[in-house]
Amino acid sequence: MATPQEALASRRWYVVDAAGVTLGRLASQVARIIEGKHKPIYSPHVDCGDYVIVVNAQKIRVTGDKMTEKKYQRHSMYPGGFKEERLRDLLARRPERVIRLAVWGMLPHGRLGRKMIKKLKVYGGPEHEHAAQKPQPLEIRD
Repeated sequence: MATPQEALASRRWYVVDAAGVTLGRLASQVARIIEGKHKPIYSPHVDCGDYVIVVNAQKIRVTGDKMTEKKYQRHSMYPGGFKEERLRDLLARRPERVIRLAVWGMLPHGRLGRKMIKKLKVYGGPEHEHAAQKPQPLEIRD
């Protein structure tokens, strides 16, 4: 069998409602679609995945004490530039970032992964601006 080519991969658009869905389960299934592992032509060195739109990002669910215990850390590379933020605060401020970081952790970290993460579109509310692509609803198994 010949190696799959990115130009021959047909791209589909899916929309996922994140309301009441556990963060980790959502991220793993979305990463699978973005990577293209659900397709028979999957190859780890070719980007053949589909686009995913996630709506209602602010209504995700987490288990245990993660709302108060889970922390997101970053550094500005300046002296004293270390910042730390709890999941609860980041969800209130930028709910899209929580899902994007969770999905990014499940994709390859390199040139191909940076290309794949661009196929993820996340919105905090129920509206999105990709109606022209006619996305199909995708059910997340919980």
